Amino acid sequence: MCPTPAGSIKDGALRVGFTASKKIGGAVVRNRAKRRLRAAAAAVLPLSGVAGTDYVLVARRDTVTRPFDSLLSDLAQALRAAHVKLGRAGETP
Repeated sequence: MCPTPAGSIKDGALRVGFTASKKIGGAVVRNRAKRRLRAAAAAVLPLSGVAGTDYVLVARRDTVTRPFDSLLSDLAQALRAAHVKLGRAGETP
């Protein structure tokens, strides 16, 4: 994650991108991993995301097989840690 560039900031908006490399599998596996990441982001980012921030979610091999509840908690935990590192922990979504 990183702050959104000044020219791209819109009121109350955050940006998110998804990526899955060939290392995790063929096209079917990559697409499934990205669909799961999109669903997780749709559930977690409205609650934990910070406006004016860009997020990039990178699929790993376990993304496809990990239970969805675990994927959600992993994403929420990663967001908290990233916000602390970026100095945005106290900001409201």
